[in-house]
Amino acid sequence: MAGDAGTTDDLADLERHLWQPSEHVVADLAGLSGDLLLLGAGGKLGLSLARMARLAYDRGPDRGREPRVIAVSRFSEPGRREEFADAGIEALPADLSDPAELAALPDAENVIYLVGRKFGTHADPWVTWAVNTGLPARVAERFAGARIVAFSTGNVYPLTPVGSGGADEHTEPGPIGEYAQSCLGRERLLQHASVTAGTPMSILRLNYAIDLRYGVLHDIASTVWAGDPVDVTMGSVNVLWQGDVNAVTLRSLRHCASPPDVLNVTGPETVSVRWLAGECARRLGKEAVIVGEEAPTALLSNAARCMARFGYPSVSLSEMLDWTCRWVAAGGPSHGKPTHFQQRKGSF
Repeated sequence: MAGDAGTTDDLADLERHLWQPSEHVVADLAGLSGDLLLLGAGGKLGLSLARMARLAYDRGPDRGREPRVIAVSRFSEPGRREEFADAGIEALPADLSDPAELAALPDAENVIYLVGRKFGTHADPWVTWAVNTGLPARVAERFAGARIVAFSTGNVYPLTPVGSGGADEHTEPGPIGEYAQSCLGRERLLQHASVTAGTPMSILRLNYAIDLRYGVLHDIASTVWAGDPVDVTMGSVNVLWQGDVNAVTLRSLRHCASPPDVLNVTGPETVSVRWLAGECARRLGKEAVIVGEEAPTALLSNAARCMARFGYPSVSLSEMLDWTCRWVAAGGPSHGKPTHFQQRKGSF
């Protein structure tokens, strides 16, 4: 990224890295018929994902049609709806939890489901179950027969030994805490809907996406920059650039199946948190203050199947570290949403 991180130009450069489609994304979307509906698009992922889709469609071969990219959200944040409209994306306000509003949504052959609730689960778990488990079942019924890509989380896995390479798609789920349990519930109800209605689906178990304004690297770099201690008890993590997550998400529409295709989406490395703190400290000219001792297990996912299908990430771990540290040092904006990757008891 050119210039001093945190400037207006740098923010624009960040955005381009998040939503520029590769030739593979363009080709895969060109092979699909129908419009694209993104449900829950008002969150962190939605805008860059929708922009990548819109650009990929615009750059595809002339198919004699113009697929719609429709972003659905309550759009409660001021100006958020206008951001989508300015990017040529249809922004449709709707409350998916309202049966009438869900029923009134336009039909689409391609659906990406982005809705999820994590933080606040400990205080009112019933809300989390309603959002993470009940709502996706109703969405699957409403869009039966469409290609559906739905986000899940690596939290459905148990903690695994650090030297194991992480849980792969054949690892038995072992969700810790009600957030993770509700996400496994989401998967099970989607699988049921897929099998009973023949709806092709792809379930993406994601951890952790990196955008300079949030993510594990932002959490660690911000902690080091502030001179606060970095807890290394959760001693290792996986990370993947958000732009690469967007690409995998869109390309996964071509891999929807019944029963659903399940895919770990993360980076290829098992990365030491202690090492990350040290690398951030070196780049920031600070000293890393470490507390705790690494536990023998961590929340880790094996991304070998994802890498084999879609190739290795376009943005390396070193680049993510360089960009993030420059961003934090320059006071770049933050979403203010820590990942709480250190949590080992599943309480969010």
